This record gives sequence, C-alpha cells and structure tokens, in this order.
Amino acid sequence: MKLPLADTHATEDLGARLAPCLGTGIVYLQGDLGAGKTTLARGILRGLGYHDKVRSPTYSLVEPYSVAQGMVYHLDLYRLTDPEELEWLGLRDMLSDPALLLVEWPQRGAGQLPAADLEIEIVPSGDGREAHLVAGSDRGRQILDCFKLM
Repeated sequence: MKLPLADTHATEDLGARLAPCLGTGIVYLQGDLGAGKTTLARGILRGLGYHDKVRSPTYSLVEPYSVAQGMVYHLDLYRLTDPEELEWLGLRDMLSDPALLLVEWPQRGAGQLPAADLEIEIVPSGDGREAHLVAGSDRGRQILDCFKLM
C-alpha cells in the first residue's frame, strides 16, 4: 500500500489513523535520516491516546510509553554498534510482554530483532514523501485490512 505524505502533519496523521489497527507486534519504520520516522511514531502514540511529550530515542535508543492498550516501545537503532546490544537494552523483556515495538533503523538489529509484522518505509516523492506499507506476517495483513476499512 502506498500513501502520499504532503508534510509532517500528514505523516503524524497517518500514524494516528493507523494506531487503532496496530495492537501488539513489531513495526519497522524505515527511511533516510529526517524522513519522518519519529514523526510517524509520534502520530501512532497520539492515536493510542498518549498526549505527553514524545521524545526521539536517538540517544537513549529506546523510549517506553504506557498507553491504555499496554506498553509501546519506540526504538531507534541508528547508533547501535552491534546487534548483541539489543540484549542489554532489554529486547527479550520487551518481547515477552504483549507490547507494540516501533523500530527505526531495524537493519542495525539484524540477527537479533524478530521480523516485522508491518514495515513502513517513508521515501521522497515529488515535493513530499510517500509511505509504503508492507505486511510481513498474518498479523501485518490484519493491520492493513483494518486500515483499509477506516
């Protein structure tokens, strides 16, 4: 599924509209530096009812958020030097609880990070950007089916 994103407001709105369909699982957020991955994560959190400040996990690597549906972990693996560091970050604990993981730069966690249920890539397109949503599991297909009905 491909969706146009005219600006940051459209990116955040996409996240907010997608949020009710997500539930638990793993979502990869792909794109170049500055593409809007954190903006999309902020929109998802807003859509899940989180209204406090949403911090970029660029330096902390992981930011946890408690929402009505449970825990959301926003990971930014750009600064990860070794996928084994995910163990130190508590990935096993995050995966043992029903939670939603939003993962930026997932390729840096290759070999340790489970496959995504949904992959969202933000790419340049004309004067704006475009979001490419691809299901990676049955759960991901359910998410996309839900989103199409909205």
